[in-house]
Amino acid sequence: MKARIPKNMGGGAQNMNQMIKQAQKMQDQITELQEDIEEREFTATAGGGAVEVVLTGKKTLKSLTLKPEVVDPEDIEMLQDLIISAVNEAVNNVETTTEAEMGKITGGVSLPGLF
Repeated sequence: MKARIPKNMGGGAQNMNQMIKQAQKMQDQITELQEDIEEREFTATAGGGAVEVVLTGKKTLKSLTLKPEVVDPEDIEMLQDLIISAVNEAVNNVETTTEAEMGKITGGVSLPGLF
């Protein structure tokens, strides 16, 4: 018994070349987007703006700003919590932006190892 190939599924070398070109274009778009995101800055705050952090798209902490009123020697734990919260929010912003913009290129298909 012969297997039947659905219409538009054949095409041989021409179809394969077209698929390779599309994959190459997608890879180029992904690389360009990754470079763009790495150059961006992501800002997050905590404590009503008392703590502000700026991360690069590479998730590297670029700056940390503390308002004087948040620095209380009697309550270091609160300051630590605010810093952690702001950094985590900024990291989440980088990841969310990356996933959303990559999804536009890949059509929502997950490509492990790319981002």
